[in-house]
Amino acid sequence: MNLFIIKTGAGILLFFLLLGLLYSSVWQPCRVIDPVEQGQMLPADRQPPGLPMPGAAPGRSDVQTLTPWLAPVVWEGTFDPVVLDSIYQAKNITIAATVFAQGKYIRFLKKFLETMEQHFFTGFNVHVFVYTDQPIEVPQVKMASGRQLTVKTVPTVNRWQDISASRMVLVLALIEDELHDYADFIFCLDVDSQFHGRWGTESLGDLVSVLHPGYYKVDRSAFPYERRPISKAYMAPGDGDFYYCGGAFGGLLQEVHRLTKTCSTNFGDDAKKGIEAAWQEESHINRYLWINKPSKVLSPEYLWQDFKPREPELHIIRFSGVVKNYAEIRPNV
Repeated sequence: MNLFIIKTGAGILLFFLLLGLLYSSVWQPCRVIDPVEQGQMLPADRQPPGLPMPGAAPGRSDVQTLTPWLAPVVWEGTFDPVVLDSIYQAKNITIAATVFAQGKYIRFLKKFLETMEQHFFTGFNVHVFVYTDQPIEVPQVKMASGRQLTVKTVPTVNRWQDISASRMVLVLALIEDELHDYADFIFCLDVDSQFHGRWGTESLGDLVSVLHPGYYKVDRSAFPYERRPISKAYMAPGDGDFYYCGGAFGGLLQEVHRLTKTCSTNFGDDAKKGIEAAWQEESHINRYLWINKPSKVLSPEYLWQDFKPREPELHIIRFSGVVKNYAEIRPNV
């Protein structure tokens, strides 16, 4: 009996040894190789948790650098610009940007374009689209090789809210009609702003948002979301993650296409009911980004407000809204 048990045990052990050898020789070479093992890093905003992102710097301990859904929050000191630029330069990417300069807002365009040329994706292919009702007033700004500007004529509108409402429709049409042939990313930016420092490849991602400088330190209950259930921008108490700017957002063409299509549809549905969201475009963007989480969040460095003193956690201001007299520029005509 004991001899039978020993032989049986030995037979079972031999079976599993042979099975292991078979797995190693047949199945193991067919396994999926991790891209990091092959030296092929995933995009910065798609790195698995625990793996270093390409171009990542040691980081910051004084600010939030990761969202609850593991999207990076970009601050100065959290990325290596040289490494990131080298990755994207090899891909020969093109970045589109839109800016709306209608009515009295045309006065901000010259400084916007001049500082953009100095700081926005320098060394990359950039195509800027200026939407204006005064095409002859668009300033001539010398642009580097690989960079171009196209003027799009649009009707004059009286209210700045109407500019906000039409922007989604026009950006949607631009992506569908022109950009899909050659552009990779698009950013939508406010004209009453200017650049002060680098805005580059560290900002690239599938869907990119910017933390609003007025609300990144306050409790979620103080966010100025649209609170009327009748609106398509409605956010119930307790909803939301952050409060994002309407004056700067972007990402891959297909992601911004989805955002602009949804928001323009929701704008139209609200208009049929005779209502307008609390902060128009910004309200609808915040609703969209609560449901469709951004893959990368930019810190308030990427749209500060010039009337605010710089907070200690801001080691640099890259882009900011200029000080202006709202009573003088609104109404817009």
